[in-house]
Amino acid sequence: MNDQRPFIIIIVIFLVGLVLLTKLFMIQVVDDSFSRRAERNAIQRVVDHPYRGLIYDRNGELLVYNNPIFDLMVVPKEFTVKDTARFLSIFGIEKEQLITAYNAARKYSSVKPSPLIKQISTTDFAKIQDFLIDYPGLFITTRSVRSYPTPIAAHALGYIGEINGQQLERDTTDYYEQGDYVGLSGMERFYEDELRGQKGVKYKMVNVRGVDKGPFKNGAYDTASVAGTNLTSTLDRDLQLYGEYLMQGKTGSVVAIEPKTGEILAFISAPFYDPNDLTGADFGKNYTILNSLNSKPFLNRPIMARYPPGSTFKIVQSLIGLQEGILFPETTYACNKSLVACHNHPSPVNLFGAIRNSCNPYYHQAFRRMINREVSSNTFKDTEIGLDSWREKVLKFGLGGRLGVDMLGEYGGDVPSSKLYDRIYGEGRWKYSTIYSLSIGQGELLVTPLQMANLAAIFANKGYYYTPHLIKAIDGDPSRIPSKYRTKHEVGVDAKHFDLIQDAMAEALYGTANRAIIEDLVIAGKTGTAQNPHGEDHSVFVAFAPKDDPKIAIAVYVENAGWGGRAAASTASLMIEKYIKGQITRPALEEYVLAGNFIY
Repeated sequence: MNDQRPFIIIIVIFLVGLVLLTKLFMIQVVDDSFSRRAERNAIQRVVDHPYRGLIYDRNGELLVYNNPIFDLMVVPKEFTVKDTARFLSIFGIEKEQLITAYNAARKYSSVKPSPLIKQISTTDFAKIQDFLIDYPGLFITTRSVRSYPTPIAAHALGYIGEINGQQLERDTTDYYEQGDYVGLSGMERFYEDELRGQKGVKYKMVNVRGVDKGPFKNGAYDTASVAGTNLTSTLDRDLQLYGEYLMQGKTGSVVAIEPKTGEILAFISAPFYDPNDLTGADFGKNYTILNSLNSKPFLNRPIMARYPPGSTFKIVQSLIGLQEGILFPETTYACNKSLVACHNHPSPVNLFGAIRNSCNPYYHQAFRRMINREVSSNTFKDTEIGLDSWREKVLKFGLGGRLGVDMLGEYGGDVPSSKLYDRIYGEGRWKYSTIYSLSIGQGELLVTPLQMANLAAIFANKGYYYTPHLIKAIDGDPSRIPSKYRTKHEVGVDAKHFDLIQDAMAEALYGTANRAIIEDLVIAGKTGTAQNPHGEDHSVFVAFAPKDDPKIAIAVYVENAGWGGRAAASTASLMIEKYIKGQITRPALEEYVLAGNFIY
């Protein structure tokens, strides 16, 4: 055994040597990871951010485009400053800003780049570019900010901003990095995946001072960015611009829809703001100012504000009554003001006259017949059964929930059920006299302006609608919009019942909204006055035109403006004329709307 020890030792030494030689061979010849790791110390990975897709109006007019800006990026591990005062002077920032940005970058990663100074303009970049060579760990990356040639439709278009930590954590695609920009509202947010494009990457050789020595391996590993997809919106730029002109200085909403398609022609939330204010280096400052205003310009009223529909809801009541065989054209009621207040008009009235004159007592009595059908001998139970049956029919009109517009943050309206009144009054402790205000669109009934515009489209289409939407085509292809926006929704009322309704709505202008009348253009409309316990009532009007071949359906809410036949009807009429005729022939009415003295 002792004679074999030298032999064993030789074998062990040989094997160890063989292992070391093999490892050395793998490192130097087969596996170049060490050399590549060394190279990376002199290689700078620069993300090539794509341009976001452009947004056009329905007629090809540009609404949103891109302007180039620059971010000064820092790699904390490589960054050093010997003369802080000189650095601050060159780059035009305060010491506190530098410390805050640097600490945030170091917290994110000491070896990955982060923005040190964001959104540098082309002019300012020209002033600093020659000094970058003096500061290792700094380099420039090109980005873009949104610009608006016509500063309109801020709530519809939305805005972009820097992604926050919570959004980064929710990003399952690993697309975003700290400092990236993302759509935060409107179309920009809903269609973020289409608009954002695809990032590219470039690898540059730099020396120890950070000086660019050209592309790594002649760009063999570079990938080009791909610009985002262009969107064609449904908006009509000229109509949107004119609507905002009329609504300046007011609070409220205007939504106009093309009835046959559900395409939104105008989407106005007043007060509005210049979308250019939320771009570039002043984004944070301007956002803070706008967000502090009592007028709440960030509130997207067409989809977030909820109001009673007022007398406009009488059209829905009429259609349900006709379909259920509870109302007929000849159904007549007296205008009994002891039941509910009403203005002066001929009495009694049939259904046509009730719509034309907006008779409150008529619908008080008609609604009672819809609710109390004598299904139960117990009046409380009978009212409960009747209300829930009625509610099911109302929901088919797109009320009581979200319509599903291509915009996040939409609120649903509210169509009360028996459960609501059970919670308020107790089960079996309420009856028709408790809920009669629903008959004229008041009480617990709430709608959004978008839902009201959709109702106008239903009246125009004689019983159906397409979900309202803001995008007409993606990359020029209409078939790429979500399929739900091409799906017809029937409301469960026969088309024949709409003939009387449309005729009565056309006559209603002569009864309650004569300011809205346009010679040689028949508008079918209905006024409403939404009760407001906090001040003057809200002015409401829904309409479509031309009556026999509708091209536009519209809903207007003007807060604290009183009677619907004044502010809302006048605004809607002007917008209809602008869209169909392309010009305004009633300057006096335009001046009346702009003056805004509606309650006097």
